Amino acid sequence: MCGIIGYSGHRPAVPLLVEGLHRLEYRGYDSSGVAFEQAGRLQVVKAAGKLSALEAKLEENAYMLATTGMGHTRWATHGLPVEKNAHPHLSQDGRIAIVHNGIIENFQELKEELLAKGHTFLSDTDTEVLAHLIGEERKAAPSLREAFARALRRAHGAYAVVMIALEEPGVMYAARMSAPLLMGVGVGECFLASDIPAFLPYTRDVVFLEDGELARIKGPKWEVLSLADLSPVKKSVSHVPWDMQAAAKGGYKHFMLKEIMEQPRVITDCLTGRVAEEKDGPRVLLHELDALPVPSRLHIVACGTSYNAGLWGRQLLEGVGRIPTDLDIASEFRYRDPMLLPGEVVMVISQSGETADTLAALRLAREKGCKVIGLCNVVGSSIAREADVVLYTQAGPEISVASTKAMCSQMVLIALMALYYGQRNGVTDNAMLRGLLELPERLAAALPSMQERAAQLALRFASSRSFFYLGRGQCHALALEGALKLKELSYIHAEGYAAGEMKHGPIALIDPQFPTFALALDDALFAKVKSNIQEVLARQGRVIALVQEREGRTPDLQVEELWVLPASLPALSGFFALPALQLFSYQMADYLGKDVDQPRNLAKSVTVE
Repeated sequence: MCGIIGYSGHRPAVPLLVEGLHRLEYRGYDSSGVAFEQAGRLQVVKAAGKLSALEAKLEENAYMLATTGMGHTRWATHGLPVEKNAHPHLSQDGRIAIVHNGIIENFQELKEELLAKGHTFLSDTDTEVLAHLIGEERKAAPSLREAFARALRRAHGAYAVVMIALEEPGVMYAARMSAPLLMGVGVGECFLASDIPAFLPYTRDVVFLEDGELARIKGPKWEVLSLADLSPVKKSVSHVPWDMQAAAKGGYKHFMLKEIMEQPRVITDCLTGRVAEEKDGPRVLLHELDALPVPSRLHIVACGTSYNAGLWGRQLLEGVGRIPTDLDIASEFRYRDPMLLPGEVVMVISQSGETADTLAALRLAREKGCKVIGLCNVVGSSIAREADVVLYTQAGPEISVASTKAMCSQMVLIALMALYYGQRNGVTDNAMLRGLLELPERLAAALPSMQERAAQLALRFASSRSFFYLGRGQCHALALEGALKLKELSYIHAEGYAAGEMKHGPIALIDPQFPTFALALDDALFAKVKSNIQEVLARQGRVIALVQEREGRTPDLQVEELWVLPASLPALSGFFALPALQLFSYQMADYLGKDVDQPRNLAKSVTVE
C-alpha cells in the first residue's frame, strides 16, 4: 500500500519526486524518503510523519544536480513508522538503494542468513533485508541486473521494487510481483510509479508491468525483461485519458468532498456509450459481456466498500436480472475452497484493480475453471488484465482514502448489469433505465441542500461516541457503508445492521447516548423499518431517519431528526442515500478536525494481505 515514484531523465529529479509523492500520499503517509545520485554517492533523505517533514529536511540538502532518483511514501507493515524504517533502504556497502511496496514473507530466514555472513541491519523492515540480499548477490553475479533478478527470485511474497546503484549512474531497475507498478514514457525521460497520477503532469503514455517482469530504464530508453531468465519481453505503450485537473481539488476543501460532489458526472460517464435508444425504448449495451453466456450463478467477491456495493447490487441482479447471486468477502473466499460449478461466473470488484485479496480470489476462480468479470476503475490494473472480461467504472482518479464516487460508479455498473441480464433473460425495465438516465441531473440539484443538512446534523451529533446504522433490503448494504465511513473518517464507533437483526442482541445497547441512523426509504420495506424505529424510540434512543418524499408528502415519523431526500424509484433510491451518508460522515470528521483525506492507519489501495 506504499507509494513509489522513480525518475530518470533531464529534469532535476528531487523536486519532481516530491511532487509525485504528494500525489501518492493517499497510498501511505507514515513516513517518506528519497534517494538520488550526486557527487559519486547515493544520497538518502527520509523522515517520519507527513511529507512536510521530508521537505523540511530536503531544504538542508543540495540536490539540484541529480537527474535520477526515487521516492517512497510508506504505510507500515514491518516495523514502527519511525525514520529508521522509512524507505529508501541501502545495501550493506551503501552502493545500492531500493524502495519497496509489499511484503517479503520469507524475510526473516533471509535476514538470518545475511546476519551469519556479517551483515548489520539498521531497521526493522523486510525491505532492508532485500536491499542487503541484492548487494550480497552482486558479489557473485556477473552484472547488477543479474544480481537484482537473483535476489528477487529468492524473495517470496508481494513486491514492487525500484532500485538505483552507483555502479550504473542514471539507471533505474524495477520489478513487480503481486503489487502495482507501472512505467510512464515521456520525451527524453521515463518514470516509475505505483499509480498513474504520480507522473500525470509529464506524460499520459504508460507501460503496464506484469508480475514476474523486470524493467531497466535510463532516460528515454527502457526495456522489459522476464525476471525468470532475463529474456526480452515485448511491451506496448498505452495512452490514458486522465489529466491533472481530474486529480486536483477543484476549489473544494478536501478531495473527499470534491469526489462526493462529482457523483452526478460519474453517473453520466458510467452511462455514456452503454445505453442506446431503440424503437421499443432504451436498451443497455454491455458489449464486454456479450461473449459470455448468461451465468447460471454469479459469485461477487470484493472487500470493504466494494463488498458493500456488491451487497447493494445483489437484489437487483436477482430481481431485475434474474441471475442467482452469491456474495463473498475476498479474504474469506480465497481460503475456503469455494465450490464453483460449470456455468457459474465470478465477478471481482475493486476500485484500484490491485486489491491483494480480491486479486487472489480472481486467480483462484480461474484455477477452478470459472470465467471472471472484473469491475474496476483503473485501466491496465492487475484485475483488469487478468479477468476474462473487464467493465471499467470510468470514475476517474479517486484521491481521498475514503472511497465515495467509486462506490457510486460500481452501483451504476451493477444496475446496468442487472438490466442487461434482464434483457438477455427476456425481462425489460424501461422505467428503471430511464430513471438511471435522469439521475445525474436530479442528484446534482439535490447535493447542495444535502451538504447543508449533513452539516447541521454533524453539529448536533458530533459528541456521540457510538452509532447504529439500520436498513433493510438494499438499505442494509448502505447501512454498512454509512457505518464504515463514520468509523474510518471520524473514529466514532459505528455498527451497520440489517434492521430486523436489531432484536437479536444489538437492541441491548440502545440508550440516549447511542443514536441510530435509520434508512427508511420509500420502498416495500418502509413499514418494517418504521416499526424498527419505534422499537428504538421506545428505549429512549435518538434517531436520525433518512426518508424520501412519497406522493409529495413527508412520511410521518416522530423522530428527533428527519432528513428528507428526493423521491425516486425504489431500485434507485440508494443513489440519493449514498451521498447523504457520505456527506454526514464527511461533515462529522471535518467538524471534529480529523484528517479527512488521510484517515489514520488507512491507505487507499490494500495491496498486501
